[in-house]
Amino acid sequence: MKAKLIKINPDNPQLNRIEEVVNILKKGGVIIYPTDTVYGIGCDIYSVKAVERICKLRDIDPSKINLSFICYDLSDISTYTASIDKSVYKVMKKAFPGPFTFILPASKMVPRVLYTKKKSVGIRVPDHNIPRMIVKELDSPIVTASLKDDEDNVMEYLTDPELIFEKYGDLVDAVIDGGVGGIKPSTIVDFTGKEIEILREGLGDIEKIF
Repeated sequence: MKAKLIKINPDNPQLNRIEEVVNILKKGGVIIYPTDTVYGIGCDIYSVKAVERICKLRDIDPSKINLSFICYDLSDISTYTASIDKSVYKVMKKAFPGPFTFILPASKMVPRVLYTKKKSVGIRVPDHNIPRMIVKELDSPIVTASLKDDEDNVMEYLTDPELIFEKYGDLVDAVIDGGVGGIKPSTIVDFTGKEIEILREGLGDIEKIF
């Protein structure tokens, strides 16, 4: 069945349209939506079949899944991550909401939710009203992955929601038109080792948070 193209105002998201998206997610749907970086593809973290669909779309082995969670704020972090050092929490408070992904040790909840052996989880709190309002109304995070082409690049056509709809309309349940997206992904910072490691330099400015 063809996906719905749902236009939502990024500055003042219409609640009825956000609720429409949330209902799709609650039924196990997969959506494509804007963030403060690139357009992403995601689903409810508790929908195993939807997670498997994303893995298939991205050609990822579900047992080796390396997706991130989008959260509304830091209040739910303790549910999905192991204990966090105070210094790391301070960095996160500076960075969020913003274009960063923090890799943190996963709590026992993550393997149960995603059926993965991964011991880490990526956390995102984007500086964008649409995804944050979606997870707030859903009352749980959504699994997310950047929308990329077959060669793992963020291409210019992936910034245009109408072109995204043309390409992915038969593969997902909804595409949210929140305006033109970016081409630069989030900055990924790994806090799971003894030393902090920058895995990818993206839109987030490291110097502003350390």
